[in-house]
Amino acid sequence: MLSRKRKVRIETERMTLRPPAHTDFRAWAALRLESRDFLAPWEPAWAEDHLSRKAFTNRVYWAQRAISNGTALPLFLVRRADEAILGAITLDNIRRGPAQAGTLGYWVGRPHARQGYMREAIEAVVHHAFTALDLSRIEAACLPENIASRGALERSGFKYEGVAQSYLQIDGRWRNHVLYANLRGDRRGRTLTG
Repeated sequence: MLSRKRKVRIETERMTLRPPAHTDFRAWAALRLESRDFLAPWEPAWAEDHLSRKAFTNRVYWAQRAISNGTALPLFLVRRADEAILGAITLDNIRRGPAQAGTLGYWVGRPHARQGYMREAIEAVVHHAFTALDLSRIEAACLPENIASRGALERSGFKYEGVAQSYLQIDGRWRNHVLYANLRGDRRGRTLTG
């Protein structure tokens, strides 16, 4: 379990991955609004108050509780060069005991897409999950037609595992998702020699 006092920060080549803070509201809301049409096909429908300060404040408090309880690791992607928020990545549904697993979700703002930021973030969070959190399995799911997301997962060591029927409501409809997983010490797909 993560300590309430411990600050979670993951450094990558170009970014700092850190929990959301109350002072991020304006930058986060502006990026989400600017990227709304870009993100809508891939995300659950936004609540009416999605971009409100109150909803963001609740998000920050949820992130603090989740980190403290060890149930999730919600992080913003912050470019070190200019402190710009680029998107977010969350290791959620962290399960201990025999599972030692978690589920990865993420988004990147339209101006920052296709620049390798999300792959960099995925690789850093997976490494953190396997080393600092001692997890064994990281799962992710995306829409079959989301070629950019599938590519980021595959280039980050995730392997296709199948299709989940009516997995999530996306843009107001139940949608099938392709399932991926990254395993610590993964040997899938390699030929074993005897």
